[in-house]
Amino acid sequence: MAPSAAPATANAPPAFPAFTRSQKVFTLLGAVLGLLLAALDQTIVATAGPAIQADLRIPASLYPWLTTSYFVASTTMVPVWGKLSDLLGRRAVLAAGILIFLAGSFLCGVARSTVALILFRAVQGLGSAALFTAALAVVADLFEPRERGKYQGLFGAMFGLSSVVGPLAGGFITDHLGWHWVFFINLPVGAVALALVLSRMPRLKPQRVSRGGLDLVGAFTLAVALVPLLLALSLGQTDGGDWAWTSWRILGLFALSAVGLVAFLWAERRAPEPLLDLTLFRLRAFSAGNAAVFIVGGAFLSGIVFLPLFMVNVVGLSATRSGLTVMPLTLGVVAGNVLSGQLVSRVGRYKALLLGSLVLLMAGFAVMAFTLTPDSTQAEVTAKMVLVGLGLGPSIPLYTMAIQNAVPPDQIGVGTAAATFFRQLGMTLGVALLGTVFASTLSSELEARMAQATSALPDSVKAEVTRAAPGVSGEGGPTGQVFRADEVKARVRAEFDAERRRAETTAAPEARAKVDADERQALAAVDAADRALKMAFTRGVSAVYHVALFIAGAALLVTLFLPEQHLRRKRRRIESRASAPEQ
Repeated sequence: MAPSAAPATANAPPAFPAFTRSQKVFTLLGAVLGLLLAALDQTIVATAGPAIQADLRIPASLYPWLTTSYFVASTTMVPVWGKLSDLLGRRAVLAAGILIFLAGSFLCGVARSTVALILFRAVQGLGSAALFTAALAVVADLFEPRERGKYQGLFGAMFGLSSVVGPLAGGFITDHLGWHWVFFINLPVGAVALALVLSRMPRLKPQRVSRGGLDLVGAFTLAVALVPLLLALSLGQTDGGDWAWTSWRILGLFALSAVGLVAFLWAERRAPEPLLDLTLFRLRAFSAGNAAVFIVGGAFLSGIVFLPLFMVNVVGLSATRSGLTVMPLTLGVVAGNVLSGQLVSRVGRYKALLLGSLVLLMAGFAVMAFTLTPDSTQAEVTAKMVLVGLGLGPSIPLYTMAIQNAVPPDQIGVGTAAATFFRQLGMTLGVALLGTVFASTLSSELEARMAQATSALPDSVKAEVTRAAPGVSGEGGPTGQVFRADEVKARVRAEFDAERRRAETTAAPEARAKVDADERQALAAVDAADRALKMAFTRGVSAVYHVALFIAGAALLVTLFLPEQHLRRKRRRIESRASAPEQ
């Protein structure tokens, strides 16, 4: 039995195919493993990055491309794979994505040059896009609308878990096996996922009348629109240089992206089988849902990317311990995913849950924006991050489910790809925007506060304090170390001890007294500089949460326009114990 062509929002429930329990279990397991591969790779490689850089002698200018190449390729291909999954079926796309991803992983593991590794990371990104789109679309194929929430929640929880497990696994594998195994470890897991997909997964191909093949012109113009935009957002810098936001390189990329966008819209209006059917935006649930996903994506990484800078430079934690501070946020995201999915399956409505989660998210951002101080402790910040995580969690599964339910069954792949695409695009834009806010606030605060704190210092001591102070990026001074007041004081004392010994040779008590007074003044200035630095970082991170609060408020307003769709109750049906016909 094939899915009905009627939209999921129709009053008459469409007939869903009857799959056996084993088909559902093994299909979900294969899809989850595939999704976990792609999600883990976004975090596990970041931990191995320093070891990779040292081994291959990667220049600092090329180091960001290890992540940028993967992310640009993945985001660009999401709409393409989504359309292919509607044309060819989920099984074919999921299997192809796993094969491409594993090929990229193997090639990354054996890479011996920087250029080769960057190219093979892009190959991984091409495969990961298929895993993201097909895996999430599988839920809509297997389950009726009311049942989808709890399974979408489980898939969404994979993203949260990957942000915890990825760095820990990446560090362990790099330390004990070498960075190559960060990529090789994907091979056995991917082989299991591929075996499950090929042997136990139905085709899951929607019944549709194709008006043509893949829209190649649309795919090309979309790449012209997206690749320059993502490169500009990923490489743009606030502290000048060749990639400053106002440089000809960044402005040229934005201009090329605008030309590509116009060409893409022109091509889609004329394509017999468009890559993205623009008429879907006439559906309020589709347009409002994707707009909300894009806006929430802008705030999604704000609590993860910038908080460790606060924990290292203000609270004084190590990089490893600062990463653990984000774990409660991640666990909150996982809990929000799972609980919201279960609640939607029970009550059959999701808009109230989405609005409630956004109110909770705004509360969490407000707490972080207005209560962070230089005296905040790790326990205090950790407790506050749980609130942010619980507010973020429901946004992953519920918006995706709303969009899937809004589109006709034969365009589930396109709808799922759109949600994934707009979320990733919003995250990229959000990190660029919030990074600019953080850097500009930190720079202005450091300039004003450090100048005041060190104004009365001798030139030699002022140079010592300035040399030890972190840069605008928050990553430390030239040595890569954060400002440690005790270490700076020890060096200042050593300098004054040498001067005191020289003063003792003059046998002039007043000379020694002057050295003692200058030392006390210098040590007090180091304390003042330390406080100024902590206050500057606090203001910078607080500014990020202020903007994130505004973004969450915008998402709340857009979600108000999202139409409520009452999800059907699950019909009583005895599923065949025999193998169901492949769809």
